Amino acid sequence: MQESVPGESNHAAGPDGKSSGPAGNQPRQNGRARRFGSPRHAAGASSSALPPGDGGDAPAGGAGTERLGTQLLAWGRELLTIVVIAVVLSFLIKTFLFRAFYIPSGSMENTLQINDRIFVNLLVPEPISIKRGDVVVFKDTQGWLAEEPAQQNSGSWLSDAAIFIGLAPDNSQQHLVKRVIGLPGDRVVCCDAEGRLSVNGQALDEPYLYPGAAPSETAFAVTVPEGQLWVMGDHRNNSQDSRFHDAYNGTGFVPVEDVEGRAAVIAWPLAHWGILGNHPEVFKDVPDAPAGSLDETSPAAP
Repeated sequence: MQESVPGESNHAAGPDGKSSGPAGNQPRQNGRARRFGSPRHAAGASSSALPPGDGGDAPAGGAGTERLGTQLLAWGRELLTIVVIAVVLSFLIKTFLFRAFYIPSGSMENTLQINDRIFVNLLVPEPISIKRGDVVVFKDTQGWLAEEPAQQNSGSWLSDAAIFIGLAPDNSQQHLVKRVIGLPGDRVVCCDAEGRLSVNGQALDEPYLYPGAAPSETAFAVTVPEGQLWVMGDHRNNSQDSRFHDAYNGTGFVPVEDVEGRAAVIAWPLAHWGILGNHPEVFKDVPDAPAGSLDETSPAAP
């Protein structure tokens, strides 16, 4: 069944006034479906007789430009939505899950090297508890580091934005990174006859130490107070850690509440990429309390 268009005849009239048959192959314009060979399109029909919206032979440039503008606007909105979602997710991840930090010194070599970028798990120490062997980042509330001069300009707006949303490490604050050796209540002693550290009477063999470095070049024996940690660098002869600050001014113990999180991944450079473990095999035989810490008259602990 064929439709007829008002103002058009189904057959074109020839010079002698007789019908010359169906008009041939004239496509409709301005984006409507094109029909070829339809008797709707009569030869010689006036463009003014077309229904409203048909431009006849008028150029279609205006409609095409408008359509392109609409598409570009839709793409722009979609791109903006993706960017906003990515920024919000990154900010939430930085705030509650992971945060980037920069390593400026060699106190944790070779586990961490100068200029490494690491991601820190912010779920430690709460709700995930700290374990012996964890590499932790903590705030310097006790003045272990020299105070940094105020920076006039932290960098470009792009780098500041990347730091804010957590895509770039923040090196403007005073933080340190060390390995947890003693938990609250632990007795940490150095050194035994073989020069090893011991925790609660259990000697440690530490594979993460810098090659050639001794477990400690200074002797010490401490009991970690409640709510505190005893931390040490892996490059023991190049680390001003709990040993140094305990002997220097009695600030060797690090408050658990100062811990920002546990270092989980080396993200950059790619040559150093890897997951940071806490070497549970080193501490698996360490008892939960120092030997002789229980009152002999009290019931045996379960």
